[in-house]
Amino acid sequence: MPTTAIIVTLSTAILAAQTRIVPPPNKYSVAQDVELGREASAEARKELPLMKDDAVTSYVQQLGQRLVAAIPAELQHKEFHYTFEAVNVRDINAFALPGGPMFVNRGMIEAATTEGEVAGVMAHEISHVVLRHGTAQASKAGKYQAGAIAGAILGAIVGGQVGNIIAQGTQFGLGAAFLRFGREYEKQADLEGAQIMARAGYDPRDMANMFRTIEKTSGSSGPEWLSDHPNPGNRSEYIAEEARALRVENPATDSSRFLRVKDHLKSLPKAPSSEEVGRKRTASGDVGEDLPPPTGQVAPPSSRYTQYAPGNVFRVSVPSNWRQRQASTAVTYAPDGAFGASNGQTMFTHGIEFGVAKNSGRDLQSGTEALLDSLTRGNPRMHGDGRFRRATLGGQSALSTTLGNVSEVTNDDETVQVLTTQLEDGSLFYAIAVAPEREFDEYTGTFQRVVDSVRFMR
Repeated sequence: MPTTAIIVTLSTAILAAQTRIVPPPNKYSVAQDVELGREASAEARKELPLMKDDAVTSYVQQLGQRLVAAIPAELQHKEFHYTFEAVNVRDINAFALPGGPMFVNRGMIEAATTEGEVAGVMAHEISHVVLRHGTAQASKAGKYQAGAIAGAILGAIVGGQVGNIIAQGTQFGLGAAFLRFGREYEKQADLEGAQIMARAGYDPRDMANMFRTIEKTSGSSGPEWLSDHPNPGNRSEYIAEEARALRVENPATDSSRFLRVKDHLKSLPKAPSSEEVGRKRTASGDVGEDLPPPTGQVAPPSSRYTQYAPGNVFRVSVPSNWRQRQASTAVTYAPDGAFGASNGQTMFTHGIEFGVAKNSGRDLQSGTEALLDSLTRGNPRMHGDGRFRRATLGGQSALSTTLGNVSEVTNDDETVQVLTTQLEDGSLFYAIAVAPEREFDEYTGTFQRVVDSVRFMR
C-alpha cells in the first residue's frame, strides 16, 4: 500500500475516534463517594415523593442497569452501588449522587418521545457518577467531613424549593458555589454519556433531542434541570459529532416497554411540581416550625466584633451580640428579637444576610436585577428606584442599591440595602442589610464595617 494511503487511513481513524474523557482531580477517596451517596440518598428517600408503582420503578431500574452494564472498564468502581428510583414530580429532572444512587422524575419519562431520550439523561447522570464530579467539585472547596456535606450535595443537585428544604442546616455556600456542575463537567458528562448510550444500544443523538425538549418546555423562568446543568455551548453539535465516531451496539429497537409505561403514567393522578411539594412541606411546619415571629425589639449593636467563616467561603466580622443562622445558600447575622419565622418563611427586622445565587445572565448587573426581581416578587410591598451605585464587597467591584419595604410582622417601614458581586464561578454573592427606616441611619456605620470586613477564601 502506498505511504500516502497509509497516512490517509490513519488520519481517518484518528478523526473517527471517540473522545477520551479523563476524570478530574479529586481529593476524596472512592469510599467517601460511597458514604456521601449513602447518606444523601437516605435524605432523598425521606424528603422526596417516591413512586411505589411497580410498573414505573421496574422500568427505571431495568433501563438503569442496562446503562450501568455499558460503563467502560476503566471507569468502573466495584465499590459503587447503582440504584434507580422514580420520583412522583412532574418537573423534567433527574439526578445521581456520588457512589451510584439515581432518582428520575416522572416528568422526565412523560416528556420523552423515545426510550433513548430517557436513556440519554440517565447516561449523562451516570457519567457524573463514574467521573466522580460531585466530590471533584467539592474538592475545590477544601476538605470536609462526609456527614457535613451530604445534605448540601443533595440540596444542590436537586435544586429548587425541595433542594433548599433538604439542604437546610448544611454548611453555607457548598450547594450553590461548589456542587452545581460547571460547563466543563457538563461537557464531559455529555460525551461520556454518549459513549455509554452507544454501548447500551441507544443513539447518542437522543440525548441532544431530550436537552432540546427541556429547553422548549422550560417556560420563562428557565428549566430546573438545565439551571443546575448549564449548557456548555454547541451541545447538540458536539454530541452529534461524537455520535458519528461511535457504533451503536445491539440497537434497542423494541419500544413497547417504553410506550406501556407512558400509557400507564397517563392513567395515574397528575404529579405535583417540585415547588408544590416544597410548599406542602412548608405548610406542614417542617421549615421554621420552632421559630416564633421576630418582635423587632433588639439591643443596639455591640462595639465588640466576632469573626465567622461560614462554609469556608468567606470571612466576616459582625457585632458580638448578633447570632449566626445558616441555611443552604445563605447565612444571616441578627440580634435576638430580630430573627424569626412567619407562615413558614424566615425573616429578620435588623441585621445582614449573605448568600449565593445563580447568575444565569453571567454578568453582575443582570444577575443583580434578577435577584432584585426575586426579592420584590417575594415581598409585594418592597420597592426601589432601580438605580445602582458602584461599591466594593470582599475587595471586589460590586453594585449597591437601596430599597424600601414594609415589614410583614411589625408593619414598620424598612430600609433594605443590597450589595452584589460575582464569585469566580460566575455565581452572584450578595449582602442584604435591613433595619427599620427610622433606625437605618444609626445602623449605617455598623453595616459598613461588616461589609468592609468581608474577605473571600480562595
